[in-house]
Amino acid sequence: MSESGNEGAPVSGDAKRSNLQLRILSALVLGGVVLAITSLGGLPFRLMAAAMAAAIFYEWGAMRREATARSNTVLAWALLVFVMLSMVFGQPAVILFSLLAAALVLLALQGWVSGAGLGMVAGLAYAAAPTLALVHLRADDRAGLFAILFLFAVVWTTDIMAYFTGRTLGGAKLAPSISPGKTWSGAIGGAVFAVLAGVVFAFHDSAVHGALIIAATALILAIVSQIGDLFESALKRRSGVKDSSNLIPGHGGVMDRVDGLMAAALVLYLLAALLGGPETPAHALFSF
Repeated sequence: MSESGNEGAPVSGDAKRSNLQLRILSALVLGGVVLAITSLGGLPFRLMAAAMAAAIFYEWGAMRREATARSNTVLAWALLVFVMLSMVFGQPAVILFSLLAAALVLLALQGWVSGAGLGMVAGLAYAAAPTLALVHLRADDRAGLFAILFLFAVVWTTDIMAYFTGRTLGGAKLAPSISPGKTWSGAIGGAVFAVLAGVVFAFHDSAVHGALIIAATALILAIVSQIGDLFESALKRRSGVKDSSNLIPGHGGVMDRVDGLMAAALVLYLLAALLGGPETPAHALFSF
């Protein structure tokens, strides 16, 4: 739940309450489903991640205002499906990221030849790279589960507490030209509470590093998740839309809900992979 702006026509109190109830119900249902699939890991988690990547890529294309060659769009979808199928069938991280890099180069070349530009290249990278990171953070062991729960705890705490802190304290706007509802107090409050959430994991006896390292990681992820949210807000503002789509009742699109999470997942994967290797990076954070 990111701090939202106040664009659009005013709505009645009853309409606001009805929308809030729908948002809460959708969040509870989706959150429960996501946590259940995350606990299972393996193929169910990879399938969920692939579906999320497809939804994000669909919304990216739907929000684009520039006309693009049909051949460029078709190729982009074919490449996304190929990379996601390779992921679902359990290819190693090195192979998957190499396939994605090759796909991006191929799509860029086709976009240059057809005059379609690099819009779909950026969309493919935006949808696929964080998805691959998320899947390999989870891996298929207990350390992977804890790494994903750590990521969820930090990002969700950032979103929720940024909203409530910003609403309570108000103050200077964070990026008024991009997202008028966000404030510096909300951004700082979200980060502070995210660090506290991260420290909870550090005090678990499975944490490889101490509280200071885990807290620093949580702070980085909190900042990155808010940057990810602002980036998606800028995309929507550029496209002149309020939500990335209407796929989720009361919440808009998938991008609206996972913008910060996907950015944070990619950064967490890169940090952990440097310490624990690309295939099981979660071992750099948690051990059993």
